[in-house]
Amino acid sequence: MSATAMSLSTNLAYDRLTRLLGSAWFLLLALAVSFKLATPAGEPWPSLVSNFFVAVFYLMLALLILIRGPAKAQAEGLLPRIAAFVGTYWPWTITFFERTEGALPNLLSTVFVLTGMIMILVTVRHLGRSFSLVPQARSVVQTGPYRWIKHPLYLSEEIVFVGVVLQHLSWMTVALLFLHIAIQVWRIHYEEDVLRRTLPEYSSYEASRWRLIPYVW
Repeated sequence: MSATAMSLSTNLAYDRLTRLLGSAWFLLLALAVSFKLATPAGEPWPSLVSNFFVAVFYLMLALLILIRGPAKAQAEGLLPRIAAFVGTYWPWTITFFERTEGALPNLLSTVFVLTGMIMILVTVRHLGRSFSLVPQARSVVQTGPYRWIKHPLYLSEEIVFVGVVLQHLSWMTVALLFLHIAIQVWRIHYEEDVLRRTLPEYSSYEASRWRLIPYVW
């Protein structure tokens, strides 16, 4: 077997392994939240509703990870992978933190999670199988929300994360929120670098789009 063939085989095996592990992680989180739904123990209905939508969100992420298409290129080195791993998996461990019992935080949580989920579904409708975790290049999507900003999926995920933080509101989870935002910005820069080097049409696209929030950044 040639070195090129061995490299392709290794990359394919790595991609399959990361898909399975990533999907399994979010399935585990969905089961953890679903268990709370199955044993409500007198929880108020706003808490149950927010739990339901968080469980659906985790199931959606598990499915998206499984069906993503092959990449044309990806960021080299360890740091982009660390950023992707930390940004994608670690923050959601707050699901196991102590829950907020207040009705208002849970109602706001439902609004944020549902809004973020709808935004993710709309974004993925246009992104298709170009969804990825590690900074990778597949294609330059310019339809739907990508007509206005370059990274609507990151924005949508952050909105959902705010909703989950509201379910487990404390100084620690708020600190995790700000840390998560910093990590996502880090990932955005890595992703843009890969797209710029791999897809020639990306340069003209990025020159006319904001990253996350129009007229801000």
